[in-house]
Amino acid sequence: MKINKNMTVTEILNVDPMISNILAGHGMSCLFCGAAVNETLEQACYVHGIDAEQVDLMVAQINDFIGGPEETEEPG
Repeated sequence: MKINKNMTVTEILNVDPMISNILAGHGMSCLFCGAAVNETLEQACYVHGIDAEQVDLMVAQINDFIGGPEETEEPG
């Protein structure tokens, strides 16, 4: 499952609660407030003064996190 900025904060945290560390690192300090249920990630970021470029970076970081370690080629 991939995360996108149109998912609610609660939906995102339901994928993996540890995502809260990434969100907090971007200044999202009220992750478990009542608005998290209805606000999309993009809306919540707007309220916290986070610009669109940083939202995209946050989504990429979350998707990297939930995607697990990247496979690397064995030296041949």
